[in-house]
Amino acid sequence: MSNVKPIYLFAIMAVVIVFIGQVQSWQLALAIVNLCLISSIMALGVNIQWGYAGLFNVGIMGFAALGGMAAIVVSMSPIGEAWEAGATGVGIAGIVVAITAFAAFYLRKIMTAGRQRSFVVLATVAVGYFVARSFFDPATDRIEDINPALSGYLGGLGLPIVFAWAVGGLFAAAAAWVVGKITLGLRSDYLAIATLGISEIIIAVLKNEDWLTRGVKNVTGIPRPVPYEVDLQETPWFLELASSVGMTPIVASSVYVKLCYAGLFLIVLMLIFWLCERALNSPWGRMMRAIRDNETSAEAMGKDVTGRHLQIFVLGSAVVGIAGAMLTTLDGQFTPTTYNPLRYTFLIWVMVIIGGSGNNWGSVFGGFLIWVVWVEAEPVGLLLMDLLTSGMAEGAALRVHLLESAPHMRMVLMGVILLSALRFAPRGLIPERTWY
Repeated sequence: MSNVKPIYLFAIMAVVIVFIGQVQSWQLALAIVNLCLISSIMALGVNIQWGYAGLFNVGIMGFAALGGMAAIVVSMSPIGEAWEAGATGVGIAGIVVAITAFAAFYLRKIMTAGRQRSFVVLATVAVGYFVARSFFDPATDRIEDINPALSGYLGGLGLPIVFAWAVGGLFAAAAAWVVGKITLGLRSDYLAIATLGISEIIIAVLKNEDWLTRGVKNVTGIPRPVPYEVDLQETPWFLELASSVGMTPIVASSVYVKLCYAGLFLIVLMLIFWLCERALNSPWGRMMRAIRDNETSAEAMGKDVTGRHLQIFVLGSAVVGIAGAMLTTLDGQFTPTTYNPLRYTFLIWVMVIIGGSGNNWGSVFGGFLIWVVWVEAEPVGLLLMDLLTSGMAEGAALRVHLLESAPHMRMVLMGVILLSALRFAPRGLIPERTWY
């Protein structure tokens, strides 16, 4: 791979974003940049799993949602009445679950394999389940009855939202460890099916456990790590700054806030990218690629393939969880119904494939390229359809149909881009470096 190729590609992308700012608006251009930065981090997480170790994880959506949940748990203020009403019951249920899990593992370890062991372990789990539910169900009912229109959940710890980014990574890593212990012994196609199913289970839990995340009622008003526009518009120094750059206070405040977000997201991206590059070019990274290319040979050389797969699965999921927490921070709300495989799985995989799996630069570039195309496909498609049908009557059935279909251009365009890349650049626009 030419060393200057990434420079040219990122320069072209910078020109495209500046063009969007000049032609459409700088608010839109900076909003795209912020989403590109988050998408790039998420693509790096998937690249760690697929590009480094060849793990086909299609449960990205679930780990991103766990990161989003962290934003609630960490930053929202605690609901005092809800804690008084049911926190004790939920805590006892959690302790019962932990004791049950420990007892089941211990019994499985000390007893001889056979029907008796299976019966005892299953009986222990069943008893623990019903005991836990006897505390959990009444407690959550009481929590959800506390002013359900505005709260109806426990709230959070009231800490700065930036802490939630690290906690989101920890939540996703913990879930990945559990998932990995169960699924990483499966073949790649079964692994994909298992991770997709578990991702859907996570989303279903977040939609239905109102006491934790308010479910489909959503959590709004998540605190920001940057100023609010309305506060900036009442600040004398900012009004002077807006006047000096020739912007209205409303436009200038929006641009300023988005620039602040971009600065924070860029710092996180650079840190994660640096760590990914260090890992990839270390002996550990070379070992992971050796396992990816030939598991049998690596195992014959004494490498713990399953253990390394679990390690890489946890690390990649943690990065996805960080990105999920950052996305919820940017949105200012947690909406479980918006987590769908099209946006949080398919698009991220396209970013990795188009950019170049196994290459961190490629994943970052893919995050920028695909998100820009995804956002701009609808207005460009509408403009194109309007131009093509300009000779028709305003109410012509074909014209109306084509204009209404313009938003679907993004799905068609994604398919065309993916197929074109697989045909003409199967290793991606910035392919993985090979040293042999």
